[in-house]
Amino acid sequence: MDFFETLMFPFKWLVSIIMVGFHEGLSGIGLPEASGWTWTLSIIGLVLVIRAALIPVFVKQIKAQRGMQLLQPDLKKLQDKYKGKTDQLSRQAMAQEQMAMYKKHGTNPFSACLPMLIQMPFFFALFTVLSGISTARDRGEGIGAMSHEQVTQFDESTIFGATLSASLLHGGEGNLTAVWILSIIMILAMTASQFITQKQIMAKNMSEEAMASPFMRQQKMMLYILPIVFGVGGINFPIGVLIYWTTTNLWTMGQQFFVIRRMPTPGSPAAKALAERRAAKGLPVLPVLGGKKVDAEAEAAAAAAVAQAKSQRIQPQRKNRKKK
Repeated sequence: MDFFETLMFPFKWLVSIIMVGFHEGLSGIGLPEASGWTWTLSIIGLVLVIRAALIPVFVKQIKAQRGMQLLQPDLKKLQDKYKGKTDQLSRQAMAQEQMAMYKKHGTNPFSACLPMLIQMPFFFALFTVLSGISTARDRGEGIGAMSHEQVTQFDESTIFGATLSASLLHGGEGNLTAVWILSIIMILAMTASQFITQKQIMAKNMSEEAMASPFMRQQKMMLYILPIVFGVGGINFPIGVLIYWTTTNLWTMGQQFFVIRRMPTPGSPAAKALAERRAAKGLPVLPVLGGKKVDAEAEAAAAAAVAQAKSQRIQPQRKNRKKK
């Protein structure tokens, strides 16, 4: 067993245990054990368990992203302060001031990537499990918590005529045309959902300062690079993995929609829209995230919107009579 397999071993067991648990539960309520749809729902169940467990990490990610966006003007000033200074002492001083700034605001550039990094071992574990299904079946072995009988069931199960362990490059058994069509549809759905999620963040949940910062240029690059990377890599993903990744992207899209609508970044178009909605209801205080108010500036904007809405209800004639 090489280093990678040793590293993935506990994740493979955890992934397979969750899938087997859902499979047995679904079979217990009447779904066919060997059906591809039963195994598909088991993969979706795996996504739900992992993403539900990552909700606290997701909240930290949102705080980190928000903090990084709000920090951009200060970071720009810091970069201008040390512009043209390439000596070791200046670079060290800049790094120290930058770290102190991150610490003061409780954020860092890596926190925004934390959910993705935590998910990757489970993704690779699922990829390893599904890619090894046919080999384990031929050897008469199981994989992780999956018995040989369950491995055989999975390898023979299909949805729309395509086996879950097949991929675009490695058709496997079953209808190759169905494998190609379903793989292409799933790859497009996977990349489109990832693109839309990032696009809605940039379009609705970034302040004007963040939009003009170097951080925004990196975000724009990631907007196009990540879907391309996953789209190209998707041709080698088993259909079961494509189902997993598309489902987790849809979960992320739903989470981002909720956050953008209910807890937007201060100064962003979404924050202004929220202030207007709450002003119409006479609610000056914004919702909270992690027990703290989102931002004093955003709350003041909401209060101003309420005051403006109230002033519009006063009749002009009455105001003129008071002036006289």
